[in-house]
Amino acid sequence: MKLAVNIDHIATLRNARNEREPDPVAAALLAEKCGASGIVCHLREDRRHIRDADLENLRKSVKTKLDLEMAMTAEMQAIAIRTRPDLVTLVPEKREELTTEGGFAIASQYRELVEFIKPIREAGIGVSVFIEPEEPAIALAAEAGADVVEIHTGPYSLKELQEERELELERIRKAARFARNLGLRVVAGHGLNHLNVAPLREITEIEEVSIGHAIIARAVLIGMEAAVREILQPAG
Repeated sequence: MKLAVNIDHIATLRNARNEREPDPVAAALLAEKCGASGIVCHLREDRRHIRDADLENLRKSVKTKLDLEMAMTAEMQAIAIRTRPDLVTLVPEKREELTTEGGFAIASQYRELVEFIKPIREAGIGVSVFIEPEEPAIALAAEAGADVVEIHTGPYSLKELQEERELELERIRKAARFARNLGLRVVAGHGLNHLNVAPLREITEIEEVSIGHAIIARAVLIGMEAAVREILQPAG
């Protein structure tokens, strides 16, 4: 299974002192050096971590795949078309949330989504939708023109009882299979870490996981390279 590393919280650390270090680009290059298949950043409306200049510098530096997470707004659409990331991942965004709280509400925004995707794809940029592991939502994503669905693994990551985790894993497994049968590529992310990611490796339809906060938090203790390799080369 491939790993895309979200480097947002490198910027969070930098912004805490409003200085230049640590550098999100340096973190991205380290992640690539250690085998990451892509770099993820979320340019939020309030610019709480990644900033416009970071995105520009990442686009110049990332050699694998640059995935821009963003809300479905005219401002972000224009930024994406100008900077040309390899992939855009559409996520819901609330100013008051600490992190993305759930999948894209595709049923209520379907018509808007169809029109929003068109110019992005015309610019040669792939489109992913961050979505709950539910078949109706996945079907709408495919109809709207998405290339990829990113399955929300947040509920799975919060389950403490083994039985509950297994039920959520089965939900993810069925959703991934359904998406692949529709011709969509499937990735997964949110709340994953070096301890709970292992069962997802057995879901062959999921080609990549996206992990950010857990890697950056581990990197504080064991270093960026070690934290990335811990996911890609699990012990045992």
